Amino acid sequence: MKKKALVLGATGQDGSYMIELLLSKNYEVHGMYRKSSVGNTKNIDHIISNRKIFNKKFFLHKGDLLDSVSLNNIIDITNAKEIYNFADQDHVAWSYDIPSYSFRTTALSVIEIFEILRKKKRKIKFFQPISSNIFGETKIKKQNENTPPEPTSIYALAKTTAFYASKMYTKVYNLHICGAIFFNHESPKRPADYVSKKIVEQVCEIYHGKRKHIYLGNIKSKIDWGYAKEYMEYAYKIMQKNKPDFYIIGTGQNNTVEHFVKKCFEYFGMNYKSYIKIDKKLFRPAKTRNLLADTRKAKKDIKFKVKTDLNSLIKIMMDNEMKKY
Repeated sequence: MKKKALVLGATGQDGSYMIELLLSKNYEVHGMYRKSSVGNTKNIDHIISNRKIFNKKFFLHKGDLLDSVSLNNIIDITNAKEIYNFADQDHVAWSYDIPSYSFRTTALSVIEIFEILRKKKRKIKFFQPISSNIFGETKIKKQNENTPPEPTSIYALAKTTAFYASKMYTKVYNLHICGAIFFNHESPKRPADYVSKKIVEQVCEIYHGKRKHIYLGNIKSKIDWGYAKEYMEYAYKIMQKNKPDFYIIGTGQNNTVEHFVKKCFEYFGMNYKSYIKIDKKLFRPAKTRNLLADTRKAKKDIKFKVKTDLNSLIKIMMDNEMKKY
């Protein structure tokens, strides 16, 4: 029988890449999307418009993480053996402004899903992504699976809660809950309110004479940047393991925001210093230390290897952005 998978957050960056990967592996794939995403399906429009795939190999279901009834119904209707949860309020800056909503969406909804799963009579594998933001103010130079969380935002606090809930429900109720602690991962599918996509879009606008400057916050911040599409391949590998576990997924390399900007301008042979302006309003309320992935466990267990370095990722994003012109 064909394997069935359910992807929560089907229209987002990670969810859409996972859908593409699962379809390539001949899965029957089901995606859940919420009301506010109905008009924002651009990441999966190429699948929806394919008559050979949509409603034959890929199906969309209306639901919401904050509505446990719809979640339970979708899990029953799809009869999926694998559930990938890429739905949450994943923007750090937004989490400061909408703390209760952010926590409910990112943490409490996960616990409600676990409650649904533990009452099912069939075994369902569940993948829960965690953010490296949970390490916040850690003084440990490279973070691994045992590094204690030190969250400095509501988003990070919510992801920390989801992380410990995953471990608890696995241990207490014998659920198969696995996952990855993802460090920053970007792609052309990133929304423009993320700094990577903002830089890519606005550098292209400057090149085409549509704006004069790009305004950024702390450009000295160092980030462990990877390629989202590549990371989804390892999410799949983690799900296929017989024993549920969590893995650090990152490049183990740090680069500043300034380096990212510099490389984007170099794509056009331009000097970034002529166009960049610092806006202190864009600095985060709480500073996160430079986070760096220790991926030794992933390298050993799932043969993790970085195939796309930051310069290659920037070229992928810039090439894609230039298609608009």
